Amino acid sequence: MTPYDAPAPRSTAAFGRAAAPAPLVDGFGRAVTYLRVSVTDRCDLRCVYCMAEHMVFLPKAEVLTLEELDTLASAFVGLGVRKLRLTGGEPLVRKGIMTLVERLSRHHQTGALDELTLTTNASQLAPVAGELARLGVRRINVSLDTLKPDLFRALTRGGDLAKVLEGIDAAQAAGLAVKINAVALKGDNAAEIPELVRWAHGRGADLTLIETMPLGETGVDRVDQFLSLETVRQELSSYWTLTDLPLQTGGPARYVRVEETGGRLGFITPMTHNFCENCNRVRLTCTGVLHTCLGREDERDLRAVIRGGADPEALEVAIRLAISGKPKGHDFHIERGAAPALTRHMSRTGG
Repeated sequence: MTPYDAPAPRSTAAFGRAAAPAPLVDGFGRAVTYLRVSVTDRCDLRCVYCMAEHMVFLPKAEVLTLEELDTLASAFVGLGVRKLRLTGGEPLVRKGIMTLVERLSRHHQTGALDELTLTTNASQLAPVAGELARLGVRRINVSLDTLKPDLFRALTRGGDLAKVLEGIDAAQAAGLAVKINAVALKGDNAAEIPELVRWAHGRGADLTLIETMPLGETGVDRVDQFLSLETVRQELSSYWTLTDLPLQTGGPARYVRVEETGGRLGFITPMTHNFCENCNRVRLTCTGVLHTCLGREDERDLRAVIRGGADPEALEVAIRLAISGKPKGHDFHIERGAAPALTRHMSRTGG
């Protein structure tokens, strides 16, 4: 019998109390209600802004088991986290990932969790889209930076655009809402952004543009890659009507409606407009390291806590201590010839 054959633990009872626990609040009064969980640092693509071409992946012994991922994610739910996002690397390359989704879906079924979702490159999505919908996933984010097959192959170092489009088709056919995430790259897809907007909105999907971030050595100069989304918005506004929206999805994007297409367009601007003032997010890596800020080298080793035999109360203490030290914000910068702001790759931290 595996731990997945045992009855599911009760998220609040596991903490030995009948009443709801105090919320997770950092030192700046921000309530943490959103956990992004990286289930693997591995990926079937090698995007030029995310990974090095020849990546050295983590030894499997350092990676949390599915049971450990469930234990930690469930502990956060028990402490008031309302949204879980599974990330990678590419989460769908993790063996047994659908078992984990099924286990975590119990929190959605009980009402302890508002949303269980994931971010994917969609290359492995088509076969599992229907199962994700059955398990209560209602929307997903798909990373897609171009609709040109040759450019896609170059940006991902060998990826097949047709598989990604097949995955998006399958997700929408299964009833999943799809949001497209595109990293804006000055020398690559800048001229294609209007077409990406039209394409996404034409199929009923939101699109969010993201500025490239200085995480890990990728073999590409980020000064050459960087494209300010302030500049992009000004250009789009010269021929489209962009209406600001008060939409809050739990992430850092600021949204507008493109009146001519009727769709929503988001801007994530870690470089030109710090979005930290209302940050409600923390990230758990596949090795059990908790990062309370994407742009800092802060970390708390929760794997050591649970592998050391700590009880739920001790785990709660470790989580609360980490949250209390969440910094006010990041300090990203991109300079020619300078080392990345952080040595760890985005694929290890989780998107």
